[in-house]
Parts: sequence; C-alpha cells; structure tokens
Amino acid sequence: MNLFDQISNDIKEAMKARDKVRLEALRNVKKYFLEAKTAPGAADELADDAALKIIQKLVKQGKDSAALYTEQGRADLAEAELAQVAAIEVYLPKQMTEEELTAALQSIIAETGAAGPKDMGRVMGVATKQLAGRAEGRAISAKVKELLG
Repeated sequence: MNLFDQISNDIKEAMKARDKVRLEALRNVKKYFLEAKTAPGAADELADDAALKIIQKLVKQGKDSAALYTEQGRADLAEAELAQVAAIEVYLPKQMTEEELTAALQSIIAETGAAGPKDMGRVMGVATKQLAGRAEGRAISAKVKELLG
C-alpha cells in the first residue's frame, strides 16, 4: 500500500475514533497529496518519495509555526500545531541519531574528498540525497559545518 492510500485509510480510522486533531492533520496532508497528483505533468500519480517530501515539508512548516507562536506568547496555538505535527510525523522514516548522522557524514566527506569549508556544497549535495527523509536539512548543514570547520 502506498503512502497516499495509507493516509486515506487512516483518515477513515481517525473519523471512526473521533480523533479531531489527527483527522485535521491527515486531511491537510491529503490535500497537498491531491494537489501534487493533479499538478501539470504528474500523470495522476504520486510516488512515495514525493509524498515523503511533502510530509517533511509540512512537518518543518508546523515546527516553524509552533516556534513562532511560542515566541509571540501563544502557547495554545503552538501546542495545537505541535499536536498536528506529531500526528503526521509517524509517516516519516525513523530519524537518525546525532551519532548516526555524524558517522554517515564522515563517510560522505571521505567519499567526496572534502578538505575544508570550501567543499561544503559538494558534501551537502551528496548528503541531502543520501540522507533524505532520515535527517533534517538544518541538522545536516550544521553537522557538515562542524566537521569541515
């Protein structure tokens, strides 16, 4: 079962369970999936890797919004946003620990022959492709700077 079908089934389950937060989050995800499926050139298909990118984007946006709400003293809105993020994060692959990320990046640095900060772009290009879905771009970037600096 692909991710689109799984989200659709989970929407039904959330309706049966009367889980409003999860239902709202999943409906939002499905809306973005449908937009991607009906985009010009999409051929009414949504591959799982494209679906994962959409979910990652939504999780990142949700966390950023929650941080903004917290800064502005709106803990109620931040809490609601984080609840929705938690509902859709379960569809992402398990995130790498800091140790796993460091080990993976060290091997990528060795593979690319990077020697210093000037080679960061080359390392980031390979790292973002290899670690897609398993680590956030910010975390990858920070760790690469640390390792090359």
